[in-house]
Amino acid sequence: MTDAPPKPDWNTRYDRPDYLFGTDPSAFLLKHRDKLTTGTVLAVADGEGRNSVWLARQGLTVTAFDSSERGLDKARALAAANQTTVDFRHGDAFAWDWGATQYDTVAAIFIQFAGPAQRSAIFRGLHAALRPGGLLLLHGFAPRQVGYGTGGPPHAENMYTLPMLREAFPNYDILHQEDYDEVVTSGDGHNGNAALIDFVALKPNGK
Repeated sequence: MTDAPPKPDWNTRYDRPDYLFGTDPSAFLLKHRDKLTTGTVLAVADGEGRNSVWLARQGLTVTAFDSSERGLDKARALAAANQTTVDFRHGDAFAWDWGATQYDTVAAIFIQFAGPAQRSAIFRGLHAALRPGGLLLLHGFAPRQVGYGTGGPPHAENMYTLPMLREAFPNYDILHQEDYDEVVTSGDGHNGNAALIDFVALKPNGK
């Protein structure tokens, strides 16, 4: 696949004493915490661990992966500081064995480092990693975010639209879908008014 822009050097970006995106979970997760009960969760490309650690603190059994070893080191430190356990693994979303385990919940938050062709492969992976009837939590930027300059890659083609997500996850039972603007305060990495997309849905049973 050739349409993806160069990937950022996340080891370099995370090599700082503080946390690039802060240590608080995404506001998206907090908004949908009522949908998270007991069970297993896969946190996709979770960086420094702010979301996976919070999920584990809710009593969930969490596996999280990221391609940055420096990010994983900081994620492990964050889990220890919060006296909780996450199964952190080093892995790349483009090569992850998505079908090896199926989870009750798959959380993919701000994973917009992939162009359209690679994104389609990742979306197929999210579907494969989710058990029938499981919960998909997908959150990211809308295309107009590029003009805001408050976070995310400068590539409109990497962003989400609701029609795109409905097409990518056909027959899912959509619990919540929204395209909106909101002020985001997530460390230095995401800060300011942002164009956001929420997509929360249940995978069809038997598929």
